[in-house]
Amino acid sequence: MNLQTNIPIQSRQPKIDYKSELILIGSCFAENIGDRFEYFKFRNTINPFGILFHPKAIETFLWMATQGEQYTKTDLFYANEQWHCFDAHSSLSNANQDQLLSDLNDALLFTQSQIQSASHIVITLGTAWVYRLKALDMVVANCHKIPQREFDKELLSVDEITQCLQNSAHLIRGLNPTAEIIFTVSPVRHSKDGFVENNRSKSHLITAVHQVIDKNKNTGYFPSYEIMMDELRDYRFYDTDMIHPSTLAVQYIWEYFMKTWVSENTSMIMKRVEEVKKGMAHRPFNPQSEQYQQFLKKVEQKKHVLQQEYPFMEF
Repeated sequence: MNLQTNIPIQSRQPKIDYKSELILIGSCFAENIGDRFEYFKFRNTINPFGILFHPKAIETFLWMATQGEQYTKTDLFYANEQWHCFDAHSSLSNANQDQLLSDLNDALLFTQSQIQSASHIVITLGTAWVYRLKALDMVVANCHKIPQREFDKELLSVDEITQCLQNSAHLIRGLNPTAEIIFTVSPVRHSKDGFVENNRSKSHLITAVHQVIDKNKNTGYFPSYEIMMDELRDYRFYDTDMIHPSTLAVQYIWEYFMKTWVSENTSMIMKRVEEVKKGMAHRPFNPQSEQYQQFLKKVEQKKHVLQQEYPFMEF
């Protein structure tokens, strides 16, 4: 896609390359960008606790991971024939209580290790609206389809979000003082909250993020929300639900991210990775032909050379 944006592109350091190790935490848009890193075979970790929509959930997750905390069976609850944890997304829920507990604690240990070695940590904020479980007076990461009457809905203030993000950065710095923390606000509109409420939420998040990065070194902001709202206003940039960015929009934002954060030399390696992936996905009319066998050998050779240079790549 030909990138033409009116939003200034800032030169950032340190740039992301194939020596980098990335962690992406937050809303579903973190997974959209994470999938691109996965496709191009970067070393990356995407949402070990599943999608986390709001800054309080991200702070709680980082606290548990960085402080070596572990969950116990008292932290789990049973509903709709599965065991759940209010701190994690329902994608981790399991019919087996012991398996869920093991998955949660393994994810915490894995995240702690990844934070220690990460070069870049991308935190994507989805909403400032949270649900507080009345029975325990606690803000949850996910309601797990528990009836809404069991919760109070609240809008986090700018000050509350700022404190969450400051705490999150402090927790990361406790394990890794040099990692670059990249904040971004998801372009996905939370229409179920209402469009006025969604705009209030996004404005709180954006204001809080800038208060944090203005006071902290090794932090940056990527304007995914602004690109979607200001550059991609046409309806072709929205999915069929008219809420989520379309594949075209995600690609546009990804290219902007590349231009901002990924080194120019790395983009050449990415092209080599894509050549191998497209070659492996190619389906010929005649798989037995000599021409196709020669083609496969060339693809295999390109893959071998890449893996010699970057042993962590798996195709």
